[in-house]
Amino acid sequence: MAVFQVVKVGENILRDKAMEIKKINSNIHKLLDNMAETMYAAKGVGLAAPQIGVSKRAVVLDAGDGLIELINPVIIEKSGKVVDREGCLSIPNVTGDVERAKRVVVEALDRNGVLKRYEAEDLLARIFQHEIDHLDGILFIDIAQKIYKDE
Repeated sequence: MAVFQVVKVGENILRDKAMEIKKINSNIHKLLDNMAETMYAAKGVGLAAPQIGVSKRAVVLDAGDGLIELINPVIIEKSGKVVDREGCLSIPNVTGDVERAKRVVVEALDRNGVLKRYEAEDLLARIFQHEIDHLDGILFIDIAQKIYKDE
């Protein structure tokens, strides 16, 4: 496993729609492992593959209850609305107030190709939405109601 440099805002890959993963193999397992190691090293709660320069629809996240790995995730249900502060490893020293669904249902494949369904609320729901946005080239600064620059 390896810790990768997190791609910063301004790099084109962060604006591209990531490609669907057609075949789960040892390369995808290595990608997920490297993403998790990079996320933990950067003290993040989520990381999408484009953030380490890989245009694939893969996400890792950990809201404090253990690692979740998502391959080709899709939000299939949203409800409620809540505004909260977000940051991003790809946009250092910037946060913003972002409106997100309070609750989401996400379907994704796990590293073994098994379709999983996740029901999430509050922080976990926010992380799912933030990371899945990365796969579509959307950054939180694009949808924030207000942006804050940390000194």
